[in-house]
Amino acid sequence: MMVNKRHPRQGEQSGPAEIRLFRFQPPVGTPYGLEVSTVEDFFAQHDDWPWNPPRPGRATFHYLIAVSEGELLHDVDHVTRTVSPGQWLWVRPGHTQCWHPPGAARGPFILFEPGVLTPDVARLLAPLTAHDAPAVLTPHPDDGTWLKQTALQLLDEHRALGRRRLEVHHALRRSLLESLLLRLADSPDIAPAETTVGASRGDTYGLFVDALELHFRELHQVADYAELLGCSVRTLSRAARAVTDKGARELIDERRLLEARRLLAGAGWDARAVAAHLGFTDPANFGRFFRAHTGLTPTAFAAGEAAVAPRTERGSGPRGRP
Repeated sequence: MMVNKRHPRQGEQSGPAEIRLFRFQPPVGTPYGLEVSTVEDFFAQHDDWPWNPPRPGRATFHYLIAVSEGELLHDVDHVTRTVSPGQWLWVRPGHTQCWHPPGAARGPFILFEPGVLTPDVARLLAPLTAHDAPAVLTPHPDDGTWLKQTALQLLDEHRALGRRRLEVHHALRRSLLESLLLRLADSPDIAPAETTVGASRGDTYGLFVDALELHFRELHQVADYAELLGCSVRTLSRAARAVTDKGARELIDERRLLEARRLLAGAGWDARAVAAHLGFTDPANFGRFFRAHTGLTPTAFAAGEAAVAPRTERGSGPRGRP
């Protein structure tokens, strides 16, 4: 698989509390940014990582798991999700995740980079791939069998490397993946997006969201993202406001604030560590930033969250409910 079993190497970044950023590193010979396996094979090949002991991490790619047997527990953004047979777990780039032992869980395990999808399909899938989309999906009953069969076909094609020309092999894998995701996008959990919003996400705004998820720790100015995307500050701000009614600067601040909340509450970091992780050169500046947006100091916020019992979530229940 694409992950290192014991120690950080090239392609991994560590934060002050070992929340690592993993980049896509498929086995030698695997073509392009798509890999397919099974939950049982993944755990068999990584008997001591990353659940012994459990360690939080992030990835720059998508984790997609279809549970066909047993029950899978997985932490996404510090909430324990329970995924039952027939449901799908989706961990998107930038989410904090932590593995649990697999128990009796079985099913296809798909990992792919955002760039694997063709631009037209990526636009159609924007509500499904969005960072705030549900982590657990329950497909429409009419689609369940079809989705399982397509996932198994994708697994079979992935394992058939060398059976046909490489470009044909990859085209088949991508076609099967896109077909699966387009059907999965019809899940009742996914709210359909307006056509204009979908189109915008596929262009400047969509690129901005992707860049923000990967770089919000070190890039804090609208000009930074405009330069990264090769557009003007004005163009980027207009694109953000057209989709969200918020300026790009406000979205950057919201993303940093969300991360601060997650680390202070779910991960138990102290304010100084969070400040350093989010690129604040002075913890006092972070304290002022946090209080301006929440009305609380970081310490007061963390103390309040500590009084709340840890959250769990079943795939069939409301998201985020204690």
